[in-house]
Amino acid sequence: MKRIFIPYLVLALGIALVNLAAAQSKQKAPNFVLKSADGKTYELSKMKGNVVVVNFWATWCGPCRIEIPDFIEIYKKYKDKGVEIIGLSLDKGGWDDVLPFLKTNTINYPIVLGSQKLASEFGDVRFIPTTFFVDKNGYIVDRHVGAMSKSQLESKIKSLL
Repeated sequence: MKRIFIPYLVLALGIALVNLAAAQSKQKAPNFVLKSADGKTYELSKMKGNVVVVNFWATWCGPCRIEIPDFIEIYKKYKDKGVEIIGLSLDKGGWDDVLPFLKTNTINYPIVLGSQKLASEFGDVRFIPTTFFVDKNGYIVDRHVGAMSKSQLESKIKSLL
């Protein structure tokens, strides 16, 4: 029983260290220009002046699916207060994978297709979900690896407003 517990402990410690290291560094967020399924263009640099939550996720990812309802609720609460949330799907099948998911799940924040290149530019995304917090000046000020609770998400957003 103890042998089974140790890998989970090591994984948890690894995720905690990744989150701690990300919280201590500050880098300019890489710009992107991406289109949603309805053809609307989203450019990160044009969101300057807002707190931007950039969430790398995929339709097949269980923890990603778990946190989506909280992202929806938080976006509804804070979108008029200078907060943008954008979901960057890393589904290998692109829109073929994402569109059916969007048709059965009403998501009120923009969803676009991300890429491994963009994920690397943001900070070596190795696990999903991974969420980056971009301040009003366009700097990545925090990163969270793994599913976020509503209270975690709201706390990080409030600290940046």
